[in-house]
Amino acid sequence: MTDINKINDESLDNVSGGVKRVVDTGTSQNAAVRDGAGKKYEQIGSLKNGTVVNATGKFKEADGRNWAQIDYPFDGWIAASILGYDR
Repeated sequence: MTDINKINDESLDNVSGGVKRVVDTGTSQNAAVRDGAGKKYEQIGSLKNGTVVNATGKFKEADGRNWAQIDYPFDGWIAASILGYDR
């Protein structure tokens, strides 16, 4: 289980604005981060469960799901449900 107090105490360097969210795929698999909102975009990385990210607040719909933009630990798009949105 995620310790919310620990997340709130973490600092995200070089980030202006946004919301801290925690990656949770609901499985042991890593979360794919893509170059754009949708599966048609190249996967540019992956994040382990428990990774703290900065969600910028930008969302797009593609492939029948919502995608959230992140800019920390790197720039990309991730399925919004993995960050706890749309649940």
